[in-house]
Amino acid sequence: MRVNTSFPLGTLRDTPSEAEIISHQLLLKAGYIRRVNSGIYAYMPIMLRVIEKVSTIIEEELNCIGCTKLLLPQLHPADLWKKSERWEGYTAGEGIMFNLKDRQGKEFGLAPTHEEVITSIASEIINSYKQLPQCFYQIQTKFRDEIRPRFGLMRSREFIMKDAYSFHSSEKDLASFFEKVGNAYENIFKSCGLQAVGVEADSGAIGGASSKEFMVTADAGEDSILFTQSGSYAANIEKAVSIPSQPIPLGENISGLLETPQQKTILEVCKNRNLHPSQIIKVVVFLAKFEDKSEVPILACIRGDQYINEVKLFNLINKLHNSNLINLQKIEDKNIIEKNLINFPLGFIGPDLENEIIKTSSNWDKKWVRIIDYSASSLPKFVSGANKVDFHMVYQEFPFSSTDYLIDDIRNAKKGDKIKIDDNEELEEKKGIEIGHIFQLGQKYSEKLNAKFSDKDGQLKNLWMGCYGIGVTRIAQAAIEQNHDQKGICWPIQISPFEVIIIPTNLKDPIQRGLTEEIYDNFIINKIDVLLDDREDRAGVKFKDAELIGIPFQIIIGRDSINKEVELICRTNNTKFKISAEKLLETFISESEIMYNKNS
Repeated sequence: MRVNTSFPLGTLRDTPSEAEIISHQLLLKAGYIRRVNSGIYAYMPIMLRVIEKVSTIIEEELNCIGCTKLLLPQLHPADLWKKSERWEGYTAGEGIMFNLKDRQGKEFGLAPTHEEVITSIASEIINSYKQLPQCFYQIQTKFRDEIRPRFGLMRSREFIMKDAYSFHSSEKDLASFFEKVGNAYENIFKSCGLQAVGVEADSGAIGGASSKEFMVTADAGEDSILFTQSGSYAANIEKAVSIPSQPIPLGENISGLLETPQQKTILEVCKNRNLHPSQIIKVVVFLAKFEDKSEVPILACIRGDQYINEVKLFNLINKLHNSNLINLQKIEDKNIIEKNLINFPLGFIGPDLENEIIKTSSNWDKKWVRIIDYSASSLPKFVSGANKVDFHMVYQEFPFSSTDYLIDDIRNAKKGDKIKIDDNEELEEKKGIEIGHIFQLGQKYSEKLNAKFSDKDGQLKNLWMGCYGIGVTRIAQAAIEQNHDQKGICWPIQISPFEVIIIPTNLKDPIQRGLTEEIYDNFIINKIDVLLDDREDRAGVKFKDAELIGIPFQIIIGRDSINKEVELICRTNNTKFKISAEKLLETFISESEIMYNKNS
């Protein structure tokens, strides 16, 4: 392809002000994307080639494990989502689904995901165990009404994604296929030239028994990964489980009621009373709002030197209630407190806060749900709020019956924690970009959408389901986060828009022009993915653009063309070869094979 005649480049000299991270800056500056609106981008011709290469790698790998490609609608009727009980959660309040009504007044949503539609289709076409297992996948645009779109294609409102859905006759078969897809994902990311790590993850709004994320480690990552150096454990921070450091025992010389004027925080109490945060239990109040409109107040207790993991807390509360949990809100707002609570001692709350402070006129359930983290439950003696403004107190034990509270893991694991008591290996932490996520959905959707099959005994049973996503446009941007330098992008050759760019320094020179055409035609004949920069710009402009857009190899045709010699440059390591035009193709093929093998 030629830059001047059939392939326009739209590089920028200045870095766009709205781009916060390097990969977003380079995508805009190198002309790969153009901003249309907040979180909405046009994929320019050079970007589309990257997307198509990533898509081809995905398709080839999924086809190898028996998946079948289809294309599902982007506009979904609300009725399907109401059957799965996800409509309210995805559209109410800060829900991420764009929703609308047609001219007949029927409700629809623009799909951020496709579980409902594919399950409904499966209920119509799958009747017998003899048809199982099956897996369907698509590569398509998805929509997400982000409150704050940011980081370019990493957190956009419109994005390209591969999603796949599998159907099985048993939980065992689902688990087996889940592992097979996990292996395929590892191959996909290696084939894209990415260094990715699989970690245990939370299933979130999609649900299911277990899930695994695939992350690209990068400083710009929005998620934190906790892992052991040996590779024995890796998990997203939302899911990670660990053993906290040992607490410092509370001395015998402290007891009873402690006057703590204006000391609402753990640090303030510790400073004024010469205490350590591990000797204190902090109590945080939440309001859980469910799809059936019920509202339940939550008291969450955790050791003072630890932090509550709200994802773990959300999932735990969701299991305790008959209706889906829509929202979990920390109670700090003065108006909410005054409307629902009497004499609420914010900043001085203890684990035994009385039920009577909930107003009888409130919509809240009249009894606190008390949840205690393992880190707090093991303390034999501790300091906590006295439920009286300006006072804390020393508790010898939790002051209520064990039937009045639930003990579970609701804390954030963190760097330096251990996985096992008898193991000295500590957790390390890195930032990561999620590029893939796979789920064992179980029977969550098939049960609600009545997707059944007839087993060997003729009994009707709910289908077992799996769900498998890859962010196609996210892969492209994540690759830049891992592969760039001060000059621009350094694409892995597998997904680079082109393998090589030919840069003649002076096309007005007939010798250069002739050699350029000869090399270009030879590469095309040999099916090399080549771009020819035949613009009538200065050589310096062409060199800067080539470095910015990041094509792995450059062929410079300059003054030595009179001797039929050219320069072959590898963009990633800046190695240079001055070789004859006759040996150019052979040398390029050899060097590109080395790069393919290295990145894979």
